[in-house]
Order: sequence, then C-alpha cells, then structure tokens
Amino acid sequence: MPKVVLPAVIESCAPAMDFLREHTAQDHRDMLGLMELAVEELLVNVARHAYADTHGAVPDRAEEWGRVELGMRQTRLDNEPFLCVWTRDWGVSFDPFREAPVPDTTLDAEERPIGGLGVHLVKNVAVHYSYSRTDGENLIELYFRLPPDDM
Repeated sequence: MPKVVLPAVIESCAPAMDFLREHTAQDHRDMLGLMELAVEELLVNVARHAYADTHGAVPDRAEEWGRVELGMRQTRLDNEPFLCVWTRDWGVSFDPFREAPVPDTTLDAEERPIGGLGVHLVKNVAVHYSYSRTDGENLIELYFRLPPDDM
C-alpha cells in the first residue's frame, strides 16, 4: 500500500499528482484524471481548513501536525474490485461531504460564485466516498471502480 506524507500546503498538490502517476497501474491510467481532480480538491481543502482554526494550539500528536497523508490500495466492496485513494490529516474535524455548502448547480456559470464546487466534483467522480474521524485523524476515502477481473 503506497503512501506519502506531505506538508498541508497547496504547493503539495504537484508532488501528490506525481505520487498518483507513479503508483497508478498502467491498466488503471484511464481513471488517473478523475483521481487527480478529486485528490487535488481534497488537498486544497486540507491546506485551507484543516489547521486554520486552531489558534496556534498544537495537539498531542505534534509529529503529524501540519501534514497530510495520501495513499492508495486495491480493495473489494460487495465483492467488486475498487481502487481506494485516501487522505488523512490531523487537523480540525471536518466532514466535507456533510459540512461543505451545497452549490446551486442550477445557476448559469456567470451567476455562480467563484469556488465551492470542489466537494461536489469529488462526489461525482468517485463511485463511493467516505469520511471518518478517529483519535484526532480525519480520513477520507474515495473509491474508483476497477474492471471485474482486476483482483
């Protein structure tokens, strides 16, 4: 299970994309664009929000503070093969799938405010998505369907 730990800053998006390209099997390259889009949106969220509302306080797990971990693995859900791409951070609790504002997609592009579509895009490019918080860790998992004979 490959993973990488990066600083939780927007500049980490480039090495995160390099990580995805390096560890995505040749047979799964057709999913790479969707994975890159989703992961970039999640990393921008972490960079902007995970460590912002702490007023300088560093929690007990100082070694992870200000970092984000990105990883991937193959797994099965209901006996169907998936590629799971995940992010983990140790910032404030935030479930983007429940707490991010829902954009009004009925508006014309010129009428919409700038931004706010990131979580909406993530939800629409991943087949399944999940958020959990355990022991001060935010974990987001995105699942991309693999062809049936891939595991």
